[in-house]
Amino acid sequence: MNSNGRPTIVDVARRAGVSKSLVSLVLRGQPGASDANRAAVMRAVDELGYRTNAAARSLAAQRTHAVGAVVSDIRNPWFIDLLAAVRAELAANGLSLFLAEDFGLTTGASVLDAFVEARVDGLLCLGTLPPTAALIDVARSLPTVVAAGREPDLPNVDVVTGDDRLGAARAVEHLLALGHRRIAHLAGTGRAADLRTAGYEEEMRRHGLDDNIQVVVSDRSEAGDEHAAATLLASDPRPTAILANNDYAAVLTMSLAQSLGLAIPDDVSIVGYDNSYLARIGYIGLTTLDNNYTDLGKLAVQRLVSRIDAPDSARTVTLLDPTLVRRRTTAAPQ
Repeated sequence: MNSNGRPTIVDVARRAGVSKSLVSLVLRGQPGASDANRAAVMRAVDELGYRTNAAARSLAAQRTHAVGAVVSDIRNPWFIDLLAAVRAELAANGLSLFLAEDFGLTTGASVLDAFVEARVDGLLCLGTLPPTAALIDVARSLPTVVAAGREPDLPNVDVVTGDDRLGAARAVEHLLALGHRRIAHLAGTGRAADLRTAGYEEEMRRHGLDDNIQVVVSDRSEAGDEHAAATLLASDPRPTAILANNDYAAVLTMSLAQSLGLAIPDDVSIVGYDNSYLARIGYIGLTTLDNNYTDLGKLAVQRLVSRIDAPDSARTVTLLDPTLVRRRTTAAPQ
């Protein structure tokens, strides 16, 4: 019961002996629940007075015209750009946005509970999210699209993201063309980051630079990025170029390098990833990979609208082509 003594969707789920997401699925009239579970949910609704029976059943033909979105890394400025594109396309489709950060996904009181309780029409997963049991459970019953990430990886979850493997390879190709050979990678965690690392390593090996491969993994926190950058910059010999997992990590690496008396790009070239507004600031002028957040956000919303209309349609995976944007942080090694 909530603070007003009214039964909640959690109470209905407990009474029916099913998950909260399955209750939401039944109340929206979507397929995916057995006849027995559907009957148990409606019986629990009646017994608890969650709503009048007629109101509960009427939800099957109604939509809230709201979408829930979970953002993996709100400190990463690229997600601000992506959210702006998502919000604009949602508005164009008559949909409102409920926003949450991913830190609640690993707690007992998942942020997903609020979305299920609000009976949102669909879910957007923005970035690399921990594939928790709660997230997988909700994604199985609620129309879901992953944008700028790869998790959760389920048959009924669409994916719209950049080709991370290709983007990292293009960054290495750019640095090799400038004459760099000691190219290191400040890596992140999650499947998208793993693909970027794979692209970096494959391109290095393709040019016979197996012995020069150097990867330091950050946990994607600011402290983790700084520790990884410090490890790379303290290497002997020091890399002449560093590919960072994202623009924020790249800027932190630039700041640390300059505090050590190193000039960018004369002493070390730095490449970011995402082409966030941070990279585009003239003073920073970060060479980076552009994931095209405008098209990515727009296409992710369009995929979600299609899945809401046809929840049993075949899963789609769309990889956008990242492009290298060269600015002032890369040059030939001195």
